Amino acid sequence: MRIVLNGDTMELRDDCSLADLVEQLGLVGKRFAAEVNMEIVPRSQHVALRLNDGDQIEIVQAIGGG
Repeated sequence: MRIVLNGDTMELRDDCSLADLVEQLGLVGKRFAAEVNMEIVPRSQHVALRLNDGDQIEIVQAIGGG
């Protein structure tokens, strides 16, 4: 399937969850916010949320500084 991640097209296997995508991106254990089709998805729902062809996903990482 094909999704749009932060404005770029990306190919994923069918039956991919948001949690699978997060793992593939190396974000497990990091602070970030995820939005699918303009809806913020709480971390507790990442495993259950199945991605679909054409989904628009935005992932923003929290970066500390000082």
